[in-house]
Amino acid sequence: QVQLVESGGGLVQAGGSLRLSCAASGRTLTSYNMGWFRQALGKEREFVARITWTGDTTFYADSVKGRFTISRDNAKNTVYLQMNSLKTEDTAVYYCAAAQRTTWNYVHWGQGTPVTVSS
Repeated sequence: QVQLVESGGGLVQAGGSLRLSCAASGRTLTSYNMGWFRQALGKEREFVARITWTGDTTFYADSVKGRFTISRDNAKNTVYLQMNSLKTEDTAVYYCAAAQRTTWNYVHWGQGTPVTVSS
């Protein structure tokens, strides 16, 4: 079992940057691939980015490609989401999630951290 806690969300102006962190406890994150998702008010949760357990492969939603970067520090048991050139449509609650290494089935979720981008 692993517990995930996101942090780093907040209010930022359009064009600005934020870095989200997802700290894990209870089990080493090297047991999992990791992903970031987001859910805007009144909308379904959507995929943002993912990274393999080794950190050598990443994948992004088209809406964030070139602006967001997912990374991980397995020594610190933490995953990051660097968000640059933020847009108002990036406003959402952001969640990190841990996925099984072979199936990419997401089995553990954090509680989320809110991001608000103002115009």
